[in-house]
Amino acid sequence: MSKQSLKVVCSGTGYFSQFHYDAWTRLSEANLVGVCNRTKTAADEFAKKYDIPHSSDDLESLLIDTKPDLLDIITPPATHLSSVKIAAKLGIDVICQKPFGETLEVAQQMVEIAEQADIKLIVHENFRFMPWFRKIKQVLNSGMLGEVLNAEFRLRTGDGQGPEAYLSRQPYFQKMPKFLIHETAIHFIDTFRFLFGEPKSLYADLRRCNPNIKGEDSGIILFEFEDNLRAIFDGNRLLDHPTSNPRRTMGELNIAGTCGELTLDGEAKIWHRKFGDVDAKEISYPMHDQNFGGDCVFNTIEHIVIYYLAEGQLENTGAEYLTNIQLEEAVYQSASEQRKILC
Repeated sequence: MSKQSLKVVCSGTGYFSQFHYDAWTRLSEANLVGVCNRTKTAADEFAKKYDIPHSSDDLESLLIDTKPDLLDIITPPATHLSSVKIAAKLGIDVICQKPFGETLEVAQQMVEIAEQADIKLIVHENFRFMPWFRKIKQVLNSGMLGEVLNAEFRLRTGDGQGPEAYLSRQPYFQKMPKFLIHETAIHFIDTFRFLFGEPKSLYADLRRCNPNIKGEDSGIILFEFEDNLRAIFDGNRLLDHPTSNPRRTMGELNIAGTCGELTLDGEAKIWHRKFGDVDAKEISYPMHDQNFGGDCVFNTIEHIVIYYLAEGQLENTGAEYLTNIQLEEAVYQSASEQRKILC
């Protein structure tokens, strides 16, 4: 698909939406023409702040009036299905934030609706667009590490302790019955697939460490990949890691192969140590340490714009993203049944 420019409507004005609006306004090839929110005053405030000509609390009317190319859904999962239905009825392509729908069944329904309406449905999964993961993927593809056998990401956000956990930024986290995996680890499920391919099996052990929240906030997942690779996601939102910004990388990654290892630290520096050496050398790469996660929201939206303007390769379509949700469900099944699940 090739266009000269894109007209975009955004739906949602919550905490994380600020990164979406900032990204759209920085791209000269895109034009924000409308903002929707269930509270009209909030929509009006964002319209004024980001110089958007139209604001409304009625999504369908706004889409009819503005006739955008894309609807960017930045609202909670419970609203996704109804928003996709409206966009599909009007023939408007959709970008949807994650968690993508409330359940796998709802996500599948949205994909089917989009396919029947012949519209694009893209999931805004931005972690794979963090610049350090894009660089690490290049290094893996180069063969520098030899045969890669082990990988581990240690999530340590340090924001989950006590009765005030998450309240200042995203208070609904406290009431989510499924939290660490559904809200956070889903990013790393997608990132592991981006880096290592499709897992063959997984085993998970989940727990709740903060009694003030409803869902799990700590867990370990062991993934089995092709070529004898094992990758571990080890997450605990109560613990921290050495960094000047715990929301930059959100933890540390180590990938080890027969010729050496890569380490991503909390300052987003990538280190390479050759097998047998003591010291590691830093690998330089372009990285803008701004907004969230190395400006990954901008990187994700730019990737989507490039697809529309230059017919690039589109990542994270709704249909492809269903695999992430299936793996998420397998994690919860494994933890519940205390056994390995084949993927």
